[in-house]
Amino acid sequence: MENNVIILAGGQGKRMKTNMPKALCNVIGEPMLEWVLTACENAELDDICVVKGYEGQQIEDYLAQRKSKAKICTVMQEERLGTGHAVMQAADFLKAHAEGNTLILCGDAPFIDAETINGALELHTEKDCGVTVVTSRVENPTGYGRIIRTEDGISGIVEHKDCTPMQLAITEINSGCYWFKTADLLEVLFDIKPENAQGEYYLTDCIELLIAKGKKADAFISSNPHVALGANDRRGLLAQNDIARYEIIGKWLDEGIEFCCTDGVSIGNNVTIGHGTKIHSGVILRGNTTIGENCNIGNNCIIENTTVGNGVNLNNVQAYESVIEDDVKIGPYVQLRPNSHIKKGAKIGDFVEIKNSTIGEYTAVAHLTYIGDSDVGSNVNFGCGVVTVNYNGDKKFRTVIEDNAFIGCNTNLVAPVRVGKGAYTAAGSTITTDIPDNALAIERGRETIKEGYAEKKLKARTEKFEAIHGKSEEK
Repeated sequence: MENNVIILAGGQGKRMKTNMPKALCNVIGEPMLEWVLTACENAELDDICVVKGYEGQQIEDYLAQRKSKAKICTVMQEERLGTGHAVMQAADFLKAHAEGNTLILCGDAPFIDAETINGALELHTEKDCGVTVVTSRVENPTGYGRIIRTEDGISGIVEHKDCTPMQLAITEINSGCYWFKTADLLEVLFDIKPENAQGEYYLTDCIELLIAKGKKADAFISSNPHVALGANDRRGLLAQNDIARYEIIGKWLDEGIEFCCTDGVSIGNNVTIGHGTKIHSGVILRGNTTIGENCNIGNNCIIENTTVGNGVNLNNVQAYESVIEDDVKIGPYVQLRPNSHIKKGAKIGDFVEIKNSTIGEYTAVAHLTYIGDSDVGSNVNFGCGVVTVNYNGDKKFRTVIEDNAFIGCNTNLVAPVRVGKGAYTAAGSTITTDIPDNALAIERGRETIKEGYAEKKLKARTEKFEAIHGKSEEK
């Protein structure tokens, strides 16, 4: 039996005050839509239709750049006339999958999970239901539709504003997630009417129509307390971010990861952290980032799509799409731009930027240095203020520095250039030609001393100062 998914992602979210679809607003660095898609893929559902609407091209663009094994198509909802109307736009998709079951999800409810999806499907198929509603029990159900249960299932969903006093006491709520038998959904989908104050087509009306036709309806209670949580404004989005942030931190605490302070800490869903690692305040780990064992990730590090080895010490480091091998020490105030590879035991000190470069084993880049488009060997020493001059205004060129070289302070290496094994550059040199192995390169202007020159300059400066501030009294 073929199962498929329809994700409703056409909402504008006016109260978000943004020019993007609400489903593309971020929770922990990922669009809410991405969370929903990931849950579907984790549940091994790989035939997905996304209903787009407001700024639909942004949805298309996001899906186009996304790496996925799932087969994802989109349909357009030109007018936003309710959840039922959104599903109507996917009628052709439903007809092409009429032999299976269809999961309907909200693209702005990011906390749906694979366990809930599969648990609801199991109940749905075991009881041969026409529809199964995913529900949650909450302490404060205000604003949510209540689930009306019977001995053998449910009889419907009552919206909060329509509840009787007895129904208001019900704490089981509708999450907005449903499994439908696809053929049954098609049978009633176009029978729903916009007979409500909003003039919209409600998908929940399909439940009563199916029950009226003798189809079974039931509800699966998710153990996830946040499965129903959406966001209608920035406050709601912030609440989602806080929930996600603490849920993920809690997971890593259970794995034995030490957090010195959780203030400002944000860890993405796809991040992995090894045993014995310590995370300090302000750390942001995003994307497909891997942190090894026994690392110290210091204050205010931002690590994105980067692999970090074991025993690494980072302090105020920003690293993007890079590799940091074992026993490396970096920081403070270091930026690793994409395609940087820092090999075992290297030391990168303060105020250093590295881009598209390899730094060899046990090489030291102490401070105030820019290394771009370079291949640096092992046990190389960089003095303060070294710059690889890689760009001529038109093209970029590579610098090669071989093993055991010593680069003196304030050296400019004008690429393309090669520094041989064991070679030295004298402080203050601008190097434009290759340096042979074990050679010393010196490029400096001749020093000239003019006796008495400074005395004349000092006299002029003193007179100018006194004209402005007055003559100082002698002591």
